[in-house]
Amino acid sequence: MRLLAFETSTEACSVAVFVDGQVHERFEIAPRRHTELALPWAQALLAEAGVSRSQLDAIAVGRGPGAFTGVRLAIAIAQGIALGLDRPVLPVSTLAALAMRADGERRIAAIDARMGEVYLGAFACEADGGLRALADEIVVAPAAAALPDGSGWHGAGTGFAAADGALRARFGDRLVAVDAAALPHAADVAALAALAFARGEALAPERIEPAYLRNNVALTIAERAAQGITR
Repeated sequence: MRLLAFETSTEACSVAVFVDGQVHERFEIAPRRHTELALPWAQALLAEAGVSRSQLDAIAVGRGPGAFTGVRLAIAIAQGIALGLDRPVLPVSTLAALAMRADGERRIAAIDARMGEVYLGAFACEADGGLRALADEIVVAPAAAALPDGSGWHGAGTGFAAADGALRARFGDRLVAVDAAALPHAADVAALAALAFARGEALAPERIEPAYLRNNVALTIAERAAQGITR
């Protein structure tokens, strides 16, 4: 199984090549440099792994949610390469990939969505090493997030640091541990994509759609004031 994976939904740019369980990855927190880095990294990683583009079985991509421009970029790159090679695409939830950064059986992934909100997803570990979504992914103000059932949750992602840690305070002792600096990695996109490929979930490139979760990218002055946002 050979996959090329991209994840550019956050300030981190990440590319990975997955070859029969072995992963080669480049990851860097590089705001506004995703376009510059993604394709050269892909070429370098393929060479490092000893794999040509024609040997790839599929292209994997973090489909969001996340920054609009970053999500669009990853989707466009994945579709372009897949169409050129006549290969399928495996879209992977960016929140699921982020949840792979946490430990424990039950995990919550949260990305700072700006505008006083977070992207939020809850997952349970599966026997094959994958994750199962426990509810629909949402964008929500931390104070309005529904409390997860029970305790023993492990959190990952910048959403736990957003708004002065409001989400972490909201969930309280239901959280066992939180890594509020965690960002999604293409290596985890690739790992989840490999499982999806084995389940027969690969799609034609033209069928891939980004997961934005919201339509507006900026609050009006009145909306910012109503939410108490001063910057």
